[in-house]
Amino acid sequence: MSTTAHGTASPSPAGDGGDEASDARRLIAEYDAEKPARDLTGVLGRAVGVVAMCVSLYALYVVFDPLPVLPYRMSFLALVLALTFLVYRPGLPRRARVAARDGNGEPDPARDAETDPARGTGPDAGTKPGRDRPGVVDWALAALSVVVCAYPLFAFDAFIRRTFDPSALDLVMAAGCTLLVLEATRRTVGAILPAICLAFVAYAYYGGYLPVDWSIGHRGYDLGRILVQLYMGTEGLFGVPLDVAATYIVLFTIYGAVLEYSGAGRFFLDISFAAFRRSAAAPGRTVTLAGFLLGTVSGSGTATAVSLGSVAWPILRRAGYAPAQGGGVLAAAGIGAILSPPTLGAAAFIIAEYLKVSYLQVLLYAVVPTLLYYLGIILAVEIDARRFGAREVERDVPSTRRLLTRFGYHFSSLIAIVVLMALGVSPFRAVVYATVIAFALSFLDPERRLGPRRAAKALSVGTLGVLPVAATTAAAGIIVAVVTLTGLGLKASRIIVDLSGGGLAMTAVVAALAVLLLGLAVPVTASFIIAAVIIGPALQVLGVTPVAAYMFIFYYAVLSEVTPPTALAAVAASAITGGNAFTTMMMTWKYTLPAFLVPMAFVLAPPGRALLWQGPWPQVLAALAVSAVAVAALAAATGGWMLRRAGWPERLLCGASALILLYLEPASVAAGLALLAVAFLVHVVLRRPGRDHGPVSAPSEEGS
Repeated sequence: MSTTAHGTASPSPAGDGGDEASDARRLIAEYDAEKPARDLTGVLGRAVGVVAMCVSLYALYVVFDPLPVLPYRMSFLALVLALTFLVYRPGLPRRARVAARDGNGEPDPARDAETDPARGTGPDAGTKPGRDRPGVVDWALAALSVVVCAYPLFAFDAFIRRTFDPSALDLVMAAGCTLLVLEATRRTVGAILPAICLAFVAYAYYGGYLPVDWSIGHRGYDLGRILVQLYMGTEGLFGVPLDVAATYIVLFTIYGAVLEYSGAGRFFLDISFAAFRRSAAAPGRTVTLAGFLLGTVSGSGTATAVSLGSVAWPILRRAGYAPAQGGGVLAAAGIGAILSPPTLGAAAFIIAEYLKVSYLQVLLYAVVPTLLYYLGIILAVEIDARRFGAREVERDVPSTRRLLTRFGYHFSSLIAIVVLMALGVSPFRAVVYATVIAFALSFLDPERRLGPRRAAKALSVGTLGVLPVAATTAAAGIIVAVVTLTGLGLKASRIIVDLSGGGLAMTAVVAALAVLLLGLAVPVTASFIIAAVIIGPALQVLGVTPVAAYMFIFYYAVLSEVTPPTALAAVAASAITGGNAFTTMMMTWKYTLPAFLVPMAFVLAPPGRALLWQGPWPQVLAALAVSAVAVAALAAATGGWMLRRAGWPERLLCGASALILLYLEPASVAAGLALLAVAFLVHVVLRRPGRDHGPVSAPSEEGS
């Protein structure tokens, strides 16, 4: 057992002692692609930390003394690109290379002897462990990043005037900036997104050679015109996606880092364990609540699942959860964190920019879907506790009242963000004020107070956390620029509608599948941006409002992270629990299934817009009530439990009822409720208590 920062005892990840915090950091570093790949130490590590801290201070300063839009975006990209080339390796880490080669991440001494520089005979043999330092190429790319991004700033007005007649040097700098952004994106999130960006550039260049009667043909653009579109304006590399990273996202990552270093993450775990003390379903409920609270700190579904799992998995295991089942709960709770107010995921900030609404309004859109998401998980947890016979688990934690009295101040900054935005304060200033509040309140805990060294570290971590997002959003700007230049968005929307037969229901299904498939290959933020400019117009052509279309795409972009076969959050959770990765993915999918269906209600019928708070209060409450019944019916169908174990007849009836109810039209609501009543009648008749043989065993690794 180890003692936490709040004085409570908690088991180590393995259940046999150890440092759970360091173990969580190790697992996050291995399985979360959004963390720095190099662990820089010594003078270089301190220097990079100082630069990263200065970037955070720069972003905070600009909130109160704004710069013109383009100069700020250019200077921000210059700094974060340079840091990216120093912090991220040119290739995958050794473990990732090995895992990619043989399909698993399990250690193998013989294999490690071939690839581990510390003890093997591979190409890097003989180098000392921990000496993973930037090379000459990394330093050169970092320097070039500053040059190509800062070049327009030396004579900015003249640079803008040359947009219609660029010089040769302008085009060279544009090409260099584009290539550097693509390389930074490859290092941080992999090669697929850069390949997609290059495919779009090729489409802009070669589209003129397509037959004129093809739906996606255009007149064609030479390389100079394409580079101008990418570099010399606000629709390419320095467009809205990058602006979101340079404003909203970096400020929220700084805030999350300050929260974490002030001890909020530890408190959120402890208060979750204290809230549900003695019941068979308490471990699952605890994980769900803790995932929601921890998501406000990490901002990453995978990081949340890993941080939570390092502490919660031993509890789930003692409660009787199988490895895959426990991993499913962890992954579902982690992903739910980035679907939920008050922080949401990075794509939510882009929604605010695209719709020209306040971020508070986007938070309002997400309230009802968030309630339905967690209702689905809680019902699944309750069903599992009964169906598989989960056990109560004792855990020595202080009472909820004691924790709230001593550490409840950690909620203050979260509440402050919402209150300040409700009072009309800009989201930028609101999150900065919340960061200051979290910093000041940290001094109430002597062990976690943010003195000069810890505060500097938190600011540094805030910037390092935004590096992958900055590279991704800049690369996504390439796609947006090409779509704008060629008019591809409207052309693609017509193709999607035609392929779907012109019907809204089939178009929504095709759109959802397209977003999910796209999300398997690229990060959430990039998949949202691409889908917003390609798929969004198709939904709007058929009468879907922009709000509903963007929120529909947002939810499926996030849910792609728990969609087999590449669900990273589930893979990370399975690494902690020791469960089969694919079985864990399927269990996660079961827990999150309501979240896959609820967005359909946004777009299929006008009453569904009430789920996004688009309508009067009575309509919103009615939509929430009906959707809650639909989620409960779906949980019964997937979990196999109603009043007691349910058989296939009532499960099929419940599933059909849920699908019909989510259409939310009066006739469909009546039909869905009638079908649900039939399901209960069948259940009561066929599953009398005398026929029930008690709980079944938890699912094995071979199936769920």
